[in-house]
Amino acid sequence: MPSALAPAVQAYNRLMANSFRRFTGQEIVAGAAGLNDSELAEALFTAPQAIVSHGIEADPIFRYANAQALDLWEMDWDTFTRLPSRHSAEPDNGIQSDRNALLKAALAQGYVDHYAGIRVSASGRRFYIEDTVLWNVVDEAGTRHGQAAFIRRWRFLTA
Repeated sequence: MPSALAPAVQAYNRLMANSFRRFTGQEIVAGAAGLNDSELAEALFTAPQAIVSHGIEADPIFRYANAQALDLWEMDWDTFTRLPSRHSAEPDNGIQSDRNALLKAALAQGYVDHYAGIRVSASGRRFYIEDTVLWNVVDEAGTRHGQAAFIRRWRFLTA
């Protein structure tokens, strides 16, 4: 496991898990509230769903991806966590506009569920994400630290 077990990443994982529960009323992984930080980091990293998160920069940079997401986007941890999140989708104006609208909706509402859209891997392989939750990653005071996506399903596109 790459830097996904580093203490700073573990602390951010806790924010992601707590925020997911706060906004959706569900646990991000089974028993998340009862796991210690290293157990939570392991559970998130090995979850069968793809989980990604970006920071709050003007052009947000990914700060987290679990193993499923790294495989889906065909990147390693160090490469992915330097990538502006807008590069996870094709540069097509319609796709970027759709992505930006989703981010704004989640920002305003706390989270958006059942999102679907097209994304692209490092090799250019296109895939369609479905049944995705996008939520704001916040601390107990409500200060925003990023946004994250919990991608329940995806399928690769042939054209």
